[in-house]
Amino acid sequence: MATVMGHKRQSEEAACSSAGVLGIAWAFGGMIVVLVYCTAGISGGHINPAVTFALLLARKVSLPRAALYMAAQYLGAICGAALVRAVHGTRHYELYGGGANELAPGFSPVAEALGTAVLVYTVFSATDPKRMARDSQVPVLAPLLIGFAVLMAHLVTIPVTGTGINPARSLGPAVVYNGGKALDEQWIFSVGPFVGVAVTMAYHQYVLRDGAAKSSRSKLGRQEN
Repeated sequence: MATVMGHKRQSEEAACSSAGVLGIAWAFGGMIVVLVYCTAGISGGHINPAVTFALLLARKVSLPRAALYMAAQYLGAICGAALVRAVHGTRHYELYGGGANELAPGFSPVAEALGTAVLVYTVFSATDPKRMARDSQVPVLAPLLIGFAVLMAHLVTIPVTGTGINPARSLGPAVVYNGGKALDEQWIFSVGPFVGVAVTMAYHQYVLRDGAAKSSRSKLGRQEN
């Protein structure tokens, strides 16, 4: 599976020197499970500007609240990237490019839009009020499902972009690392996710939800007749 995803085979000497694509994907996915679970009762689990933007478009969060969430997300990302730089030291930090996202040669930036679309589709599905009312286990499983969506997005897009799917996560390391390519390509990691979530929100809210609502009304009408 890792070979298909583009995971580079390590030499025997370096077999345990890094986590690899699978390790990185599981680390991100697992941390998202923890963060969403811990912040769900505080902010509703808003840790990604793209997700917050999608919920704003769906009228599930107000504009002032969304703006405050996004400001906190970007500020937190920059502070987190600065902390990583302080912990790792200049040598290793520069060696690994500060963890900043960059588009691999020969690949399309559309990967960021697709990866974020998968994440937001999962968020909408896992937090759908009607589904949560019908299936009592959905609210409990929501952080796990969202974490798995992040895991799968990382497995597919790490070889392509290093996986952003979160504009704040991409901007923070780029600002702190201050690398030319990382900053020049920030539009990919901002525009891509926001476009992806906008399309996904429209599909989920106005195609799936409206279709289900019309079907329910049609059934009620036949029953009354």
